[in-house]
Amino acid sequence: MTVDCAIYRDGLRTEGPADPAGAVSAARAAGDAFLWIGLHEPSEEEFGSVAEAFGLHPLAVEDALSAHQRPKLEVYDDSLFLVLKPVGHDGAADTVETGELMLFLGDSFVVSVRHGGIDPLGRVRERLERDPGVLRHGPAAVVYAVSDAVVDHYVEVAAELHAALDALEERVFTPGGPDGRGAAGRIYAFKRRVLEFRRACGPLVEPMERLAGAGVPFVPERSRPFFRDVHDHLVRVNDQVEGLDRLLSDILSAHLAQVGVRQNDDLRRISAWAAVAAAPTMIAGVYGMNFSRMPELGHPLGYPAVTVLMAAVSAGLYLLFKRRGWL
Repeated sequence: MTVDCAIYRDGLRTEGPADPAGAVSAARAAGDAFLWIGLHEPSEEEFGSVAEAFGLHPLAVEDALSAHQRPKLEVYDDSLFLVLKPVGHDGAADTVETGELMLFLGDSFVVSVRHGGIDPLGRVRERLERDPGVLRHGPAAVVYAVSDAVVDHYVEVAAELHAALDALEERVFTPGGPDGRGAAGRIYAFKRRVLEFRRACGPLVEPMERLAGAGVPFVPERSRPFFRDVHDHLVRVNDQVEGLDRLLSDILSAHLAQVGVRQNDDLRRISAWAAVAAAPTMIAGVYGMNFSRMPELGHPLGYPAVTVLMAAVSAGLYLLFKRRGWL
């Protein structure tokens, strides 16, 4: 469906023809104007009319309709095709959700195609319309503003993940805490969240670097420093994501080592108690044999003596293991 369609002239919004072909013709006739049309999960028929009006490349049209694309930048004869993946973090559900946002940039138009429930475009359009000075720079300014909004939200999500990781680390390593069991599963689940985030922001570095450099059509030289700023922010986000991934690996290794040490302690404690119980069992087993000639069988204090012997051996073993830290 078409979310919004407007012609911007001298940074100000003006209404134009409702059909895409008439709108882009009006923008090109004005000379200093451009059209920005926003679509949300359009049907093939709906987007076909837009693609025909703007002369979009069939391969880019196919990618925009099918979605499930990696962040990338494709250069065609009449347009640029940029794929972004907005990210949302739900701390309550412990999930990272990604959407898809495709931008077509031409000489006098911007076409945005959004898939998923994450919508940064509405806020970007409102902010730009309150600041006509940015829109005066043409369609490339829209692509910059959308990219900047997506990357700025990456920074927020990275900060939220850092806070969530600190809380997870505290729960996992709190002595006697309730979250000791199943901690490995929670760490792996967190790693999947970080991996999902990394798939969104990592591949975007190369397209932003290209937009910040020379030789990309439809991006004027005065716009390149702005894309360079977005690229710098994105590089810092990727460094944070890599740090999160390394820290999660370290936490998992430390947790597994802690589990191994705890299991060794438990096994040693069980072995010590088994040794304490084995000594009186062995003595009682000897005297339980059906032999007539056994030590102290005929003595009136034989039974108490053997009982005291078993208690003394057990107590001696207990004190020995206690002194060595096994119990």
